[in-house]
Amino acid sequence: MSNIAVVPGSFDPVTLGHVDVITRTANVFDEVHVLVVHNPDKQAMIPIARRVELIEQALVETGAPTNIVVRSWSVGLLVDYCTDIGASVIVKGVRGSNDVDYETPMAIVNRNLARIETMFMMPNPLHAHVSSSLVRQVAKLGGDVSPYVPNVVRDFLQGDTDPNIAI
Repeated sequence: MSNIAVVPGSFDPVTLGHVDVITRTANVFDEVHVLVVHNPDKQAMIPIARRVELIEQALVETGAPTNIVVRSWSVGLLVDYCTDIGASVIVKGVRGSNDVDYETPMAIVNRNLARIETMFMMPNPLHAHVSSSLVRQVAKLGGDVSPYVPNVVRDFLQGDTDPNIAI
């Protein structure tokens, strides 16, 4: 059995709750793939390639373990990616019962399709109320997002990024 986990999500943008779940997953598994996926039901604010960069920078900023790789995936099923890299587990951060209700059918289908198990992980309670959509709304209305996101994401959302970096 492999000791590789995949933490998928849209991460639009990555929050401190996401970083918490990713870091704790990396403390349990030998290798963790953070997989930025396209959600066809959502209109993304940040291009996928930039989300990958922001996650990589946020993980360095927060001192996350080094057994984490960040990739994107937009073609095929999540379990196809898991099978390709030898992962046996998908880890999903869940903030409450609504997230569990939403994720459970997908977890069952993923197990049926490819025998990939899904683990649900609660974020630190300090971040359990934060969602990417909440952060986007606060940022759009000019509010302070610093309690909810890594500094690199805060700077990006406030437009304080290097102009030579593609957005």
